[in-house]
Amino acid sequence: MEGVLFEYVRYGTSVKVTAIEPQTKIEAVVIVPADIPEAQMQARALQKLLYILNKKIDEN
Repeated sequence: MEGVLFEYVRYGTSVKVTAIEPQTKIEAVVIVPADIPEAQMQARALQKLLYILNKKIDEN
């Protein structure tokens, strides 16, 4: 999936990572430890985004 946007907001020892699919404007949010690598943060948020997108496809 191309063009996914990521937003990071740090809250103490945690980071809220939002993955946004720009065409559908669907978002997925995960809270992860602040000490993991950014690539892992993105992977977790992307995994949840894909889950949400697949669920919406199954509903239709």
